Amino acid sequence: MNAFENFLFGVYPYICLTVFFLGSLIRFDRDQYTWKSDSSQLLKAGQLRLGSNLFHVGVLFLFFGHFAGLLTPHFVYEHFVSAADKQLMAMITGGIAGLLGFIGVSLLLHRRLSEPRIRINSKTSDIVLLVLLWLQFALGLATIPVSAQHMDGGLMMAFGEWAQHIVTLRPGAAEFLTGAGVLFKLHLFLGMSIFLIFPFTRLVHVWSGFGTVAYLVRPYQVVRARRLNLPAGQNQPRRPDAGV
Repeated sequence: MNAFENFLFGVYPYICLTVFFLGSLIRFDRDQYTWKSDSSQLLKAGQLRLGSNLFHVGVLFLFFGHFAGLLTPHFVYEHFVSAADKQLMAMITGGIAGLLGFIGVSLLLHRRLSEPRIRINSKTSDIVLLVLLWLQFALGLATIPVSAQHMDGGLMMAFGEWAQHIVTLRPGAAEFLTGAGVLFKLHLFLGMSIFLIFPFTRLVHVWSGFGTVAYLVRPYQVVRARRLNLPAGQNQPRRPDAGV
C-alpha cells in the first residue's frame, strides 16, 4: 500500500471523526438556529413522504448494520455465526436496505432538482449532500456482486479489523485494506467524507433524533398551581369558563 492510501485509510479517518464531533459541538453552541432538517414540505409535499420514508428506513438500517458489523469483534459471534454466513446475511439485508435507500434518495434528489420553487430555495449543501448520498448508495449496491465472488468472509473480516483499529487508535489500520478492490475503497472514502461534511449540512438534525432517547429516562416535571397574592379588596381573577 502506497503513502497516499496510507493517508486515506490511516489518517483521513481521524480527520473526519475530529471534524464530525468538534464541528457538531461548535455548530450547536454557536448557531443553534440552523440546527434543523430544513424540510421543504410546505413548498410541495409530492414525493417527499415516500422518498423520505424509504431513505430513512434504508439509511438507519445500514448505519446500525455497519456500526455493529464492523465494530463487533469476531470472537463475540464466531461460536454462533461464521464469517461466511455473516457476509451472506450482510449482503442480503444490506442489499434490501440499500435498494430502499437508493430509491428514496433518488426521489428526493429528483424532487429537489425538478421543482423550481424547491430548487431556488435549496442551499448548495442540500444538493451536494443528496448527490453524495446517491453515489454512496450506488457504490454500496455495486459492491454486492463483487462480494459474491469471494464468499469466505475474509474481506469482511479485514474491513472489521480496519474499523476496530481506527476506533481503538491502534497503528497499521490501513494495511488491512491491501486486498480490497477499488469499489470498496471508494465506498469507504465517500462514507468517511460524509462524516467530514456532516456538521456543515442539515444532517446535524440526526443528533437531535438520538437525543430524544433521553426523554425515556427524563424525570417527570412537577407543575404546581401558582397562588396570586393580591392586595386586600381586589377581586381574584375569574376562570375563563366562569359565568358572567
